[in-house]
Amino acid sequence: ITCSFPANGKFTDDQKTVYNAVLASNLAVQKAMKPGAKWPELHRLAERVILESLKEGGLLKGDVDDMMKHYLGSVFMPHGLGHFMGIDTHDVGGYPKGVERVQEPGVCRLRTARVLEEDMVITVEPGVYFIEPLLTAALNNPEQAAFINVEVLERFRNTGGARIEDDVIVTADGCENMTKVPRTVEEIEEWMSGGER
Repeated sequence: ITCSFPANGKFTDDQKTVYNAVLASNLAVQKAMKPGAKWPELHRLAERVILESLKEGGLLKGDVDDMMKHYLGSVFMPHGLGHFMGIDTHDVGGYPKGVERVQEPGVCRLRTARVLEEDMVITVEPGVYFIEPLLTAALNNPEQAAFINVEVLERFRNTGGARIEDDVIVTADGCENMTKVPRTVEEIEEWMSGGER
């Protein structure tokens, strides 16, 4: 699984902003998962929660619905939400006959566009990244640049980003998270300080 922890054991305020945006996104997706949920819609939910959190943290401004219309989420999360697991780590079966890839920024990177079914095993791994070519393109696109607080963004450039991966099983009425590691900022800092394990 992918876990983003601070190398020195303590999150800075900016690291907390990014990490908590990703964690909120991860938890929102898991809460919405159940048989019948559409994976592309869960990806969009992940993007929406990230954009809301980055707006709360001062990196973004404006209406989140408008940000979604201009695909701002794919600037910060340029990868798909997760992948199936099974015999292979990145298991096949994401696009069986009749399941088409959605041609939309961000969503087109999904490893599946399927409707979830009970007993599917899939990863939930949203992330926030500060990738220079994507940021430059967004800042040069007036429709996206209007939402970016450039002064605040400068603090985050060249910092990489964060991803949180959980491996889950779709159950009859939700999902079961099989990943058992520290997740909140407080839990991670406690664990890295040599505290309770």
